[in-house]
Amino acid sequence: MRKLANEELERLTIEDYKKAKKTPLIIVLDNIRSLNNIGSVFRTADAFLVEKIYLCGITAKPPHKDIHKTALGATESVAWEYRESTMELVEELQSKDVKVIAIEQAENAAMLNDFSVEDKQTYALVFGNEVKGVAQEVVSKSDTVIEIPQFGTKHSLNISVSAGVVVWDFWSKLNR
Repeated sequence: MRKLANEELERLTIEDYKKAKKTPLIIVLDNIRSLNNIGSVFRTADAFLVEKIYLCGITAKPPHKDIHKTALGATESVAWEYRESTMELVEELQSKDVKVIAIEQAENAAMLNDFSVEDKQTYALVFGNEVKGVAQEVVSKSDTVIEIPQFGTKHSLNISVSAGVVVWDFWSKLNR
């Protein structure tokens, strides 16, 4: 086997990406501290044609060199918007029939591998702060909560890893 050169990967241009049909997924970043995590989430969003990213609260916004370092240009392809209040955004999305899902460890959370997606439904996936997770008021207001099953000694995954796992899972279920 031979590794492929970037030119052989036939990736979309930024213009073609913006015109492409998007996966009905929205990512909401609730008070993310790490600029590298933010950039990594942009790259994941680009890879799976996510509709939009909302940066909320203390989450930093592009342009910033530390976001750019991990996003590698994905801040130019993926639509994004800043919102001060995650709660107000959640209510707005729900009013537009978007199903809001907090990614968190909570009572009665559905396990990611058991969660079934609905055709023609747009989902907003809320990822929380590296230390505190998704704010409790956002968890309470969400339509459902999904937990990523884990089997080791650690209590959680890095937020950018969580985003990659969940977005991949939703993308694969939506594109069966």
